[in-house]
Amino acid sequence: MFACLKRTIGTVSLAVLALLLLVSTGPAEPVAATPLKVGFAEADITPELGMEQPGGYSKVFVNKVSDPCKARVAVFDDGKQRVAIIGIDALVVYRQFTLDLRREIEKACGIRPEAIMLAASHSHSSGPLGMVQPGQYDHASELVQYLAYQKSSCADPKYMETCIKKITAAVCEADKNRVTASCGVDKGHEDRVGFNRRFRMKNGLCYSHPGKRNPDIIEPAGPIDPEVGVVGVWDKDGKLTGCVVNYANHGTTGASGWSANWIYDMEKVIRNEFGPDVVVVFVNGDCGDITQVDNLSPYPSINGRVVGGRIGAEVVKTLISMYRGPMGPVVTKNKVFKIARRKPNPEKVKAALAMAEKNRDKVGTWEKETLMLDALLQKWPEDEVEVQVIQIGPAAFVSNTGETFVEFGLQLKAKSPFQYTFPVELANGCNGYIPTEEAMGPNGGGYETRLTSYSNLEVTAGQQMVDAGLELLKDLTPTKAPRPKELPVSHRPWSYGNQPPQLD
Repeated sequence: MFACLKRTIGTVSLAVLALLLLVSTGPAEPVAATPLKVGFAEADITPELGMEQPGGYSKVFVNKVSDPCKARVAVFDDGKQRVAIIGIDALVVYRQFTLDLRREIEKACGIRPEAIMLAASHSHSSGPLGMVQPGQYDHASELVQYLAYQKSSCADPKYMETCIKKITAAVCEADKNRVTASCGVDKGHEDRVGFNRRFRMKNGLCYSHPGKRNPDIIEPAGPIDPEVGVVGVWDKDGKLTGCVVNYANHGTTGASGWSANWIYDMEKVIRNEFGPDVVVVFVNGDCGDITQVDNLSPYPSINGRVVGGRIGAEVVKTLISMYRGPMGPVVTKNKVFKIARRKPNPEKVKAALAMAEKNRDKVGTWEKETLMLDALLQKWPEDEVEVQVIQIGPAAFVSNTGETFVEFGLQLKAKSPFQYTFPVELANGCNGYIPTEEAMGPNGGGYETRLTSYSNLEVTAGQQMVDAGLELLKDLTPTKAPRPKELPVSHRPWSYGNQPPQLD
């Protein structure tokens, strides 16, 4: 832990670190924490065999289960307010699904919709909650409907309904499981399993995954975020009942069937240490440009066991070293607003339509996406965005609705009044990739900057989300993180340690 804290705080000595109290960088001093009641639960949401797997621009069907897909829930209660943080093994969650789920949870156990955070892990081996939504293109031409419903990855209404029922039940179970708890928060460090996949190239552009050891690579186009954020919860007997984990990395480690991806391997490591009933609620950080693929390495890419194993080990180290105590209050704030979509060039729309009318079964991927986006714009020229903050005492979870580039998460952390600030992407909705303005500039580029029916928000969308999060955060006051009682100043050195040097 001390090595982790040394990296986090800088040049402060290890002896001083053991006595430090959390200090807010915001305008207000931390206040005393209050006790919490916390409950955990989980539900199996593994899809049926033969269902569609989202994540691409065409249909893929899965007939194998590698490991369970789950919904994992933590409910925090300070006596005045309850909040639910839900992490689900899913590529994405869309806005209407979020609203429907929140409504069912409120009816079932009374937790207010705005106090519920629903975050997709971004597992590329999970069930059909994305991409094309039921009825989304019913207003479009017959040709576009064919391209959307028959040639694109589609959500499954039956699976969506099943997930809403099972997640609602899990939230109610977690709510019933609430007990007075000791909590803690800290940050670990893992920098060997996440890599920025965008690179500046000699031709002046940026490429996504340019190929291992490509001689035209100049340097990575962006940073990574190695921070492993952890909130731990223990019952009155000192048993870990659950934790919330935040780390920024795509779930793309190549599972061969339905799978939570590397999140499963992370959970295994944590449970091996603390017991098989510990619930691990994972919420992904801003990782729109971060994957496990190291394009600068001459060796094959690491697998899910390595990614999840190393992150899980860091979580274990952080939990073992974590100070525990009261960690309220619980506060939630939300901002819902609209962001305009970018429009495709009319000439590109015309050319795509000509290609599709010539042979609808052989239309190119980008042409298909251009026509689908053009249809979306006819009905929804703007998309709804929610930025949500859930405060758990000294920790703040700040959500956004896209596959957000890591720079935005790092900016949020740097400017937040909370030392423990955990960005959560793909939460409460999905607006596709959210690149930086630099990535959308003349020397930018890459897969994530393509204009599609999935990714199309205006260039300033990411900064708008960060600014909204910071605006919500500034009205909150962090409490003190749990720390042990400080020892009195001692003027009595160790009796064997105060000796002069002995030369003979």
